[in-house]
Amino acid sequence: QVQLVESGGGLVQAGGSLRLSCAASRNIFSITTMGWYRQAPGKQRELVATITGGGSTNYADSVKGRFTISRDNTKNTLYLQMNGLKPEDTAVYYCNTASGRSPWGQGTQVTVSS
Repeated sequence: QVQLVESGGGLVQAGGSLRLSCAASRNIFSITTMGWYRQAPGKQRELVATITGGGSTNYADSVKGRFTISRDNTKNTLYLQMNGLKPEDTAVYYCNTASGRSPWGQGTQVTVSS
């Protein structure tokens, strides 16, 4: 099974930006739809962005126009560029396949202060 390691989170003020990275132990991005998920305290994990093997992207309404998902197949790395961050974006962010069937990593904490 592929191993996924997220990084790039941190504390940022509202309106700021962060870029998250997800390193995979092998190249699956070109053949599998991948997604970024987030889980806020007391809430269920939600899927916020996906990218298909062909490069098509899709976003949850709550992040559309602010977040951009991308990948670098040569580096086995998935990215999430987050701009215009809001306090409600505060959560632990994870990457996984769109089906969520790979083992979950530890995630990376994103905290947005108002």
